[in-house]
Amino acid sequence: MCHDDDALPPQPPDPGPVARHGHLELRAGDGNVLAAYEAVPETVRRGNLILLPDRRGLHPFYFRLAQAFAAAGFHTVAFDYFGRTAGTSDRGEGFPWGEHGMYLQPDHVLADARAAAERLRAAQDAPVLSVGFCMGGGHSWRLAASDLGLAGAIGLYGLPGMVYGVLDQLTAPIQIHVAGNDMVSPVHAFEALARHLEERGKAFDMHVYEGAPHAYFDEHYTDWAQACQQTWEAMLGFADRVAPARAG
Repeated sequence: MCHDDDALPPQPPDPGPVARHGHLELRAGDGNVLAAYEAVPETVRRGNLILLPDRRGLHPFYFRLAQAFAAAGFHTVAFDYFGRTAGTSDRGEGFPWGEHGMYLQPDHVLADARAAAERLRAAQDAPVLSVGFCMGGGHSWRLAASDLGLAGAIGLYGLPGMVYGVLDQLTAPIQIHVAGNDMVSPVHAFEALARHLEERGKAFDMHVYEGAPHAYFDEHYTDWAQACQQTWEAMLGFADRVAPARAG
């Protein structure tokens, strides 16, 4: 199960103030109008971040998560996947994401991510990273093989099979976070992906949280609070390493 509406993202270490946050709409190059959520830190310490939700699209967990990334110093834009078939309506618990997900294509996600990147780059000239969760994790890694010019791409409990079609095109480093007790994306599938990445000399690092369940990045999973903090530390370390940004 992906994150539900009541899920609470853990807070980053050393959070800073968030200047503003709220809903907006973006227009992709193919004309799609998509729902998005923006969170802007008082000081952009770590550049720009595109946030890709799980398979349910842009639901309330990702509003809170965008604010958490802003508190960590990223100007963050999270976007929805289903504008082409469902408009910009609410993506709460009752939204039939399965009916719309069957029409979603990687090119759609790329076009929408490009609209988010343009929004971010218009605000400040700083590196852009992506981070995704579950299905969004797979799409985030795929963006590292696109022409978006990302500094790096992060995925938590993503779908490793989504990366195979673009392995040779990966140009940005990727970071992989694996829930050790994930029945959706098991550890052995990520170990196989890591071998393929190593064979091709692709830049990546992988973190496995032994015993952690799918969607462990949630304050309600108190047994996994340490894994959540380790995840934050790894993500921030990755960002600081691949995309050092001047404060602005």
